[in-house]
Amino acid sequence: MTVIEMPQWISILGNFGFPIAITIYLFSRFEKKLEKLELVIVELGEIIKDTRRD
Repeated sequence: MTVIEMPQWISILGNFGFPIAITIYLFSRFEKKLEKLELVIVELGEIIKDTRRD
């Protein structure tokens, strides 16, 4: 097994750490927006049902 030296670890973290952090951040924001969108769609469905009954 090869031991990776410290400068290589820094290079690996520099190349992959930032994109991974950004991806996690964007996914968490996207998930919140999807939850809000789901609520709005459910409310819209209820409004459509109510208008058809009238």
